[in-house]
Amino acid sequence: MKKIILGLSAFCLVAFTSCKENATNKVNENNVTAAAERDAVSSKFPVLEFDKTEHDFGEIESRKPVETVFKYKNTGDAPLVITNVATTCGCTVPKDWSREPLAPGDSGQFTVKYNGSGKNNVTKTITVTANTEKGTEAVKIKAFVKPDPNAAKPLAAPKAK
Repeated sequence: MKKIILGLSAFCLVAFTSCKENATNKVNENNVTAAAERDAVSSKFPVLEFDKTEHDFGEIESRKPVETVFKYKNTGDAPLVITNVATTCGCTVPKDWSREPLAPGDSGQFTVKYNGSGKNNVTKTITVTANTEKGTEAVKIKAFVKPDPNAAKPLAAPKAK
């Protein structure tokens, strides 16, 4: 039994040490240069800069649709790609943003339409998902929604006698 274990140990030792090659011989200098360039560029990000981060519609009638345009510029060192513009509810709809890469220094815009739902002070956040360092940026719209004068008023409950 000792001879079998000793024989297997010797075989494993020979098998594992004979496959060993010099790893430095396998390194391709072109790959090293390409990796260094890639790593240098990977620290550069686009920067999404808005002309305004909040738009106030002021007083609006209930259910009256309004819209505004948010303009932005890529002030970073890499192309900007906006992958999504989203809101938390269906009453606010972002549209018309470019899905094409935006070169450094170039500008773009998107429209936000709000249907006037809600009461009194209303604030909605629009989240822009892009390849910036943070990954998301946010802009807001707000309005004071006046009550609809044509809306049916709730009937008062009859008084108990």
